[in-house]
Amino acid sequence: MNNSKITNSIFENIKHIDENGLEYWSARELQKTLSYNEWRKFNGVINKAIETCKISKGNYINDFVCSAKIVEAGATSKKIKDYKLSRYACYLIAQNADSRKEVVALAQTYFAIQTRKQELLETNIDELTEIEKRKYQRNLTKKANLSLNKTANKSGVRNFGKFHNEGYKGLYNGETANDIAKRKNLKYRDDILDNMGSVELAANWFRITQTDQKIKNENIIGEENSCKTHYDIGRKIRKTIEDIGGIMPEDLPTPDKSLKEIENKKTTEIQ
Repeated sequence: MNNSKITNSIFENIKHIDENGLEYWSARELQKTLSYNEWRKFNGVINKAIETCKISKGNYINDFVCSAKIVEAGATSKKIKDYKLSRYACYLIAQNADSRKEVVALAQTYFAIQTRKQELLETNIDELTEIEKRKYQRNLTKKANLSLNKTANKSGVRNFGKFHNEGYKGLYNGETANDIAKRKNLKYRDDILDNMGSVELAANWFRITQTDQKIKNENIIGEENSCKTHYDIGRKIRKTIEDIGGIMPEDLPTPDKSLKEIENKKTTEIQ
C-alpha cells in the first residue's frame, strides 16, 4: 500500500450495510487493508480483540459475527472463515494490531473517533429536535448518494437522472423526482431531500445504501440493469413499510422550511 495515499476513506470504502441497515466490515477485507499478508497472523489479532471485548462488554457475539466467504481455488471454489465486524470490533482489532504499520495507527485513530461518535449518537438521539434529526439524516443521504453515484458510474450508468428516478419511482409508487417536487409545491431547483422530514429521509437513505450494496455485491453491469435494481430496491422498501403498517413516503408531511432555508436564516442571524 502506498503510504502517501493512506486516508480514512480506505475504511469507509470497505464498509458494508446489511439487510437491516446496520454497518459492518469483513475481517478478510480488513486484513488486507491493515497490510496483514497471512490470515493466521491476523486471526491471532482477532482472537486478542475478542478477549478484550469479553472483558469490556461480557459478550462478543454481536460484534464478531462468524461468517463464511466463498473464494476461487483453481477450478473449484471453497469456503473460508470470515467475520462480520462491528465498528467497535474494528476498533479493538486496530488496538491489538501491529501499531508500527502506518495504516494500523490510522485505523486506531479512525475507529476510536467513529466509535465515540456512535456512542454519543446512540445516547442522545432521542433528545434531538426534529430539525437536528433532519440534518443528521440529510448528511447521511448526501454521503450515501456520493457512494452510490461512484458505484453506478462503474456499473455503466451515464443517465443519472433516469437512474435516480427509478429509485424514487420504486419507493414512491411511480413518482419521479419532479413529481415529488410538484406534490411538495417546491420551487424550481429546490432540493427534494432538503424538504423531507427525518422519517422520509431515513427511508431514502435505506433505499440508497441498499442499492449501492446490491450493485457492488452482485457485480451488476449496465445502465438498464442498474436502473432496474434501483427500482426493485425502492419497491421492496415500500412493501416493507406497508407490511409493518407505516406511513407511505408520499403521505408523510413536508416540513414548513427546507434545511437550506434554516441554514440561510442561521447565517443571516449570525451576521
